[in-house]
Order: sequence, then structure tokens, then C-alpha cells
Amino acid sequence: MTKWKERAVLLFKEEGIHKLENANVLIVGLGGVGSFAAEFLARAGIGNMTIIDGDVVDITNINRQLPALHSTIGQSKVKVVGDRLLDINPELKLVRIEEFLSPERVFDVVTAEFDYVLDCIDSITPKVNLILACKRKRVKVISSMGAGGKYHGEKVKVKDISKTEYCPLAKNIRKRLKLEGISKGVKVVFTDERSDPDSLQMTDGKNYKKSFYGTNSWMPALFGLYAAETVVKHLIGKGKTK
Repeated sequence: MTKWKERAVLLFKEEGIHKLENANVLIVGLGGVGSFAAEFLARAGIGNMTIIDGDVVDITNINRQLPALHSTIGQSKVKVVGDRLLDINPELKLVRIEEFLSPERVFDVVTAEFDYVLDCIDSITPKVNLILACKRKRVKVISSMGAGGKYHGEKVKVKDISKTEYCPLAKNIRKRLKLEGISKGVKVVFTDERSDPDSLQMTDGKNYKKSFYGTNSWMPALFGLYAAETVVKHLIGKGKTK
């Protein structure tokens, strides 16, 4: 065991650390949610990780995304986050994929070799495709719903998607999944706080994204935290799974 894992061993025990070191996770999307989830998992001691994002750091990301600094504007999120993860754990076996996943590509990327997939995408169609790939290949997935336009961290929770409410993104995902014969069995991070309608802004529809809400610095990070917590607890046998 390396020295930096000393505190984790006290809590997870040697058996738990061993399980984490042998685990393999996939994180799709390295924005406000995914970048923090990746860091929490790396610090927990996950041994194998694949990170995917086709975007670069933009100045508007600075208020909420871990890789976003004035010094990293224009740089690949996969590179910035990946370098940081390896600085945390040099022994991490890391695969970096710098692309926006097409519907066809996502079914190639998701395989049974992953113990858990974290869906941190912020667009509906790619999100649905990733969830479908995981369900059809019987790979565990946790999906992040909408963190934008919201303030109250105490309302964040993890539930089955069938039990979500007051979340427009979750409602749309539920509808799309229902058309594919899936009405439950997808674990999600969400909040039942209603989004501030005055913070909504429309886009040009690029990369499947038609609109977005204003976002603060803490809600995306909390969503990433809850996603990472769910994965770690499952891997070490401390959490209920559905």
C-alpha cells in the first residue's frame, strides 16, 4: 500500500482498498460534474479509469469546473483532468478518449470490462444513448440529472430515475427511455428543487445541446460527489444497489 492511501485504509480496510485498486470505471463528460467525480474516484484509490470528453476549457467554465483556470483556457479537458489524476495517483491506469461520443460509438466504448459507468453528459440525446448502452450490456450506470439553475445542496439525492420529480432533464430522459422499454432501474443524482426559470438561456443546438441554466460553483461538484460516493460504496460493498 502506498503512503498516501493511509487514511483511506483506516476506513475502507485492506480488502476495500484492494477492490478499488482492481476496479475499472468509465466517466463520460468532464464538466462541472464529471471532473469532480473523476477526482473523488482517483483520490479514493480507483485503479483503472477511462475518461471521455471532446471539449476544451472555456473561460465560462471557470466558475464551476475543476480543470478550468485562466491558465488552461483552450486546453483539452481530457488532458488537463488526466494529468491531474495521474498527479494524484501515478499508478492509475488511465485511458483518455478525446471525442464527443456519437450514438454508434457509445455502444463500442461501453463494454462489460467496466464495473461502473458515470454519465456526466449535459445533453439529452448522448445521455440517453449512454444509458441505453449500459442497460443493454448490463453495465452499472449512474446518471447525473440537472444541476443548473439551483441553489440548495441539501436537496441533492440519489434515487431510481422513476422516483425523480421537478427535474425537467430527468423528465425528458424518462420519456426517451420509456420509448425503449425502460421505465426504472437507472440510478440518478438529482434534486427536487425547481430550476430558476430566469436563468435559462437558449443555444444554437451544437453538440445536441439546445439550452442551459445558469450554474453556481457548488451544485455540479455536489452532483459529482454523490455519483462518486455511490460508485465507491458499491465497489467496497457498503451501499445498496438496484
